[in-house]
Amino acid sequence: METDRLRSLSPHGSAAPPAGPDNLQCSRKGCGADAAWRIRWNNPRIHTPHHRKSWLACPDHRENLERFLRAQGFWKDTVPLGQGGPAGQDRP
Repeated sequence: METDRLRSLSPHGSAAPPAGPDNLQCSRKGCGADAAWRIRWNNPRIHTPHHRKSWLACPDHRENLERFLRAQGFWKDTVPLGQGGPAGQDRP
């Protein structure tokens, strides 16, 4: 199961509607750019080894988001949208 848990840092906040299937946006706070990457991660203290969370990233913020997750020891992999896993789902 993959989810996008960075919404609390998103410019959308809780009052704005979530991005639709044709409007996947970068998870970086303050960025409304179209996402091109799915960054998959896992917090081993609270998730099973095969569980994956996802953040979406535009090309400009991919490295920054990966760097943050690597520093925490959470980063697992980054894939282009359309290659989101066994089902190939693009929704977080």
